[in-house]
Amino acid sequence: MTETTTPAKDEASRLSAVLTPHRSLSPTGFLVVMGLLGSVSFVAGVVFLVLGAWPVIGFLGLDVLLVYWAFKANYRAALIRETVDVTDDKVIVRRFDQAGRMREWTFQPYWLKIEMTEDEDTCGPLYLSSHGRRLAVGTFLSAGERKDFAAELRSVLGSASSHKNRVVG
Repeated sequence: MTETTTPAKDEASRLSAVLTPHRSLSPTGFLVVMGLLGSVSFVAGVVFLVLGAWPVIGFLGLDVLLVYWAFKANYRAALIRETVDVTDDKVIVRRFDQAGRMREWTFQPYWLKIEMTEDEDTCGPLYLSSHGRRLAVGTFLSAGERKDFAAELRSVLGSASSHKNRVVG
């Protein structure tokens, strides 16, 4: 998911984008799914208990716990995000991991190349490269989102370089 804003307080800023992974299940949806799974497992456990197969109840409970753990791990993975800030003088990419640790890369917009292999149906990773450095951006985005973000980034970088040329020249 891409969220793009242009901050009003910094007039030199051309683009400020926050890239986050898409999660289709909301917290309410999670509660509904877990409630349904728990209810079905409970009913099935009672049926197996009545039939004399009481050890099955433990496995049904274990299944519910494993699904719960998998969803929680998925929600933790959703905490990652990347920010891309473009000004006239630099492009700053910040990557935040699940624990909130940040890594930062800075590029000069004039020399920055945006690389992405595109087919008719799919597209590859989006890379920012300059001066022998190459950084994959938005690896968690869908192909369409990567294409859209690459087009927006190309547009902003094109206008930034033409603006700089007008000012200097």
